[in-house]
Amino acid sequence: MPSSAPPGALRDRVAVVTGGASGIGRATAVLLAHEGAAVTVADVDETAGSETAQLIADAGGRAQCIPTDVTLEEDCRGAIAGTVSEFGRLDILFNNAGIIRRTSISNTTADDWDRVMAINVRGVFLMSKHAIPAMPTGGVIINTSSGWGLVGGRDAAAYCASKGAVVQLTRAMALDHGPQGIRVNCVCPGDTDTPLLASEAEQLGAEPSTFRADAARRPLGRIGAPDDIARAVVYLASDASGFVTGTTLVVDGGGLAGSA
Repeated sequence: MPSSAPPGALRDRVAVVTGGASGIGRATAVLLAHEGAAVTVADVDETAGSETAQLIADAGGRAQCIPTDVTLEEDCRGAIAGTVSEFGRLDILFNNAGIIRRTSISNTTADDWDRVMAINVRGVFLMSKHAIPAMPTGGVIINTSSGWGLVGGRDAAAYCASKGAVVQLTRAMALDHGPQGIRVNCVCPGDTDTPLLASEAEQLGAEPSTFRADAARRPLGRIGAPDDIARAVVYLASDASGFVTGTTLVVDGGGLAGSA
């Protein structure tokens, strides 16, 4: 599984991946390990998270799963502390855990709004808050936003708001922590073949194959694969992007190319 970084570019580094039990998180955890990093899979789904860690171990890598609800500060603190305890350091944090609710403002419940913001924004805040002190000699934080963090989308008000917040939080963190040698960037995927995409179709009552065909209407003519996003994250985690911070990397097959 090649990446855009040199082979072994992350040797001897240590990463935490939230939402690493499936989809983009799993693909990225596996690729980070392939490039030499030890990986903590931090996910509320301990069974699937452990499967990701086992995939890495079976391929000769180092990994552990720490059950983590990113909305709970004690869990976030524990994921970072458990990583440093097991692997001796922390170099990379990939804040990838997220959910989507496909509703307009008028159809969004207060509970759903709060849940989307808690996972998509509060989770980034809490994990970063506890990761930064564990990076005394510098490190990399990568946040998952979305194309809909840069432009609006229909029937996804809470999601768009949360992902826009991630873009701005990324910029603010890059300003604050650049002097510490910490780079902070975000990746903005387009529609990607993950459980989240399947959930969108279900929430909208759309026929899955039709939904996927509509999502593929972009210049490259397909939806993304988790590995497409994982390779971008590995680039941002590696020294190949050593002068890149505070930026948003759109990985969407050209879906936003025609946007103003």
